[in-house]
Amino acid sequence: MKLLLAEDEAALNEALVEILKHNGYTVDAVFDGRDALEYALAADYDGIILDIMMPKMEGTEVLKTLREKGIATPVLFLTAKGEIEDRIEGLDLGADDYITKPFDMGELLARVRAMVRRKENYTQADLACGNLALSRSAFTLSVPGEAPLSLSGKEFQMIELLMTHPGQLYSVDSFLDHIWPDGEAGEDTVWVYISNLRKKLKSLHASCEIKSTRGVGYSIVDTGK
Repeated sequence: MKLLLAEDEAALNEALVEILKHNGYTVDAVFDGRDALEYALAADYDGIILDIMMPKMEGTEVLKTLREKGIATPVLFLTAKGEIEDRIEGLDLGADDYITKPFDMGELLARVRAMVRRKENYTQADLACGNLALSRSAFTLSVPGEAPLSLSGKEFQMIELLMTHPGQLYSVDSFLDHIWPDGEAGEDTVWVYISNLRKKLKSLHASCEIKSTRGVGYSIVDTGK
């Protein structure tokens, strides 16, 4: 597994490289956002670990540029920022996960493993529901005549599950088991991701909607609108 690490704190950068290599990863390490973007555009990585606050270009701008260019490499944000607004911004830009400094190295490795599984497990065939298409190669949602919207890793996994069987109800527990098998999330987390996906479907003018059945779960259905 080949990773790109962009972290401007030299001591932390060195420590992370050593730990990741010890756990079997090949690592390219850079210290600013501009180099991170150049490396990410030039090579095929299984995952990218990005600090947000970096010299020359912030991690959010690096990610935004990558997604605009259709590069769907999974991204984990590594940052000292802990406010909910920053986490939401990163996820909305297409990040797969977010871990706040200081962090436990075991947790970081678990999140890296989860991140790279996204690239390992996807299949190439697209999914469709009404006029809505899910690209499993670019990790985007699109409808004819609208610009595609990038998805975070967990948004992708959730909508993929729903669109694999349109109309089928999925309980909160099924999402938790499928997407957060380590037990790190709860019902509120599922609701937040469902809410974000609904907003994206609405902004695309998709004919499909995510419906909720109280006490049972969620499904995606084509309303024909």
